[in-house]
Amino acid sequence: MAIIHSESSSDNKFWGLFTQQLNQTSNSVSSVARSLLPTRRRLRLDPSTKLYFPYEPGKQVRSAIRIKNTSKSHVAFKFQTTAPKSCFMRPPGGILAPGETIIATVFKFVELPENNETQKDQKSNVKFKIMSLKVKGELDYVPELLQTTHV
Repeated sequence: MAIIHSESSSDNKFWGLFTQQLNQTSNSVSSVARSLLPTRRRLRLDPSTKLYFPYEPGKQVRSAIRIKNTSKSHVAFKFQTTAPKSCFMRPPGGILAPGETIIATVFKFVELPENNETQKDQKSNVKFKIMSLKVKGELDYVPELLQTTHV
């Protein structure tokens, strides 16, 4: 924050500097206030943070997730994972109308434990993400809508 100092007897310079400083401060406060507001989510997921899979080594297991469009516009979504060869979702993506809900199924292959490893020792590092994008009107879903670029 700058200190306003004026040796001139002109009040216009002083108030001009003060107004400028005040405007700069109020802009930074509003941007800080905006950053503290919760982000608006287009989709509501249930469960919201973690999926639970039955522990059946050597088998493909599944878990359900409810996806609801909470926005006032159509929203495209796409499932992504860190293990695309052993995890997938049906449907893998789509477009939801405002207020529409679907139940998707996430499938995961549970690997056999290695060398006397217990169930507690075997923690899955597989991560899932559902990306979303606001779209105009009713479009046909194509995966390229939510194309990610890698640099």
